[in-house]
Amino acid sequence: MRLSRAEVSRLKKLSQFESELRVEGYLRVAGVDEAGRGPLAGPVVAAACILPENFALEDVNDSKQLSPQNRDRLFASLSQNPQVLYGIGIVEAADIDRINILQATFLAMQKAIAALPEIPDYLLVDGDKLPRTKIPARAVVKGDSLSISIASASIFAKVTRDRIMDALDAQYPLYGFKNHKGYGTSEHLQAIDLYGPCPIHRKSFDPIKSQLELKLF
Repeated sequence: MRLSRAEVSRLKKLSQFESELRVEGYLRVAGVDEAGRGPLAGPVVAAACILPENFALEDVNDSKQLSPQNRDRLFASLSQNPQVLYGIGIVEAADIDRINILQATFLAMQKAIAALPEIPDYLLVDGDKLPRTKIPARAVVKGDSLSISIASASIFAKVTRDRIMDALDAQYPLYGFKNHKGYGTSEHLQAIDLYGPCPIHRKSFDPIKSQLELKLF
């Protein structure tokens, strides 16, 4: 399908980081992003994505700016494109409690980078901090709305995590995970009050942490 002039312009601007890095000789630029730092339950999921040069896919954007239907559509287009390379990293709730959410996010990112079928020359990482890596890297604040490879990684991470939470909803039906994906909605908080935390809840996160501490006394 032919892209509109406005969409071509938007995608060109979104590809500026990658274009500049290719001029510097970095041909395999991987965008890295995560989904699930804030929820009270479930894993944190990271994705790393390397796009081919001059890549253009209509509507690709920060996953938070997309409807679930558009995220699923773009996920299918990205994952079925043989020129798009991606890796996924998952860190479960128990490990988040053990090492804290920041370190768990870094670990998920490291796993995602390691899962790429090719070693990237350079990393563009969403946020203001970088995971430990030997690969040259740059942290990009709001990178999921500024870099096409980070935006694509955000779609991979978000859709993967949402599908995990949908599956966990069937395993733990009392909590409504399919509706809120583990975030602290009123529905979710009410379920925690009624039934207590389940095995996929993050015990180091409030209000679950405080609730468990009260039961010790």
